[in-house]
Amino acid sequence: MATFNLQIVTPDKLFYNEDVDMLVVRTTEGDVGILKGHIDYVASLDIGIIKIKKDGVFKEATIAGGFIQVDKEKTTILTEAAEWPVEIDVERAKKAKELAESIINRKLSEREMDMAEVRLKKALNRIRTAQKD
Repeated sequence: MATFNLQIVTPDKLFYNEDVDMLVVRTTEGDVGILKGHIDYVASLDIGIIKIKKDGVFKEATIAGGFIQVDKEKTTILTEAAEWPVEIDVERAKKAKELAESIINRKLSEREMDMAEVRLKKALNRIRTAQKD
């Protein structure tokens, strides 16, 4: 299978930089599969799981939203955070989930509610991903 370069960049590091067979990402409009030769493409990414196929095997990681850019040379994902399932501290994610739920239950300002909902979504995504392994 033909490969293409995938780079996943967070504010802290270059999380991933390898040639891959295929990529599946969750955009704000739905899931998109990327193969070599994909048309130039830019989209907002939702909090979710990315699936990377390399040497015929899928590997998953969490991402905290961001953007994807696909061009003829490479595919780049810019995200606030990315983690492999083995890197996820499930207890920390559960505490973040509980804190976000308590903020939502207090029904504070709309801004605080929106921020808590994003935190809750990130925590649930991390927990689900870690428990798959």
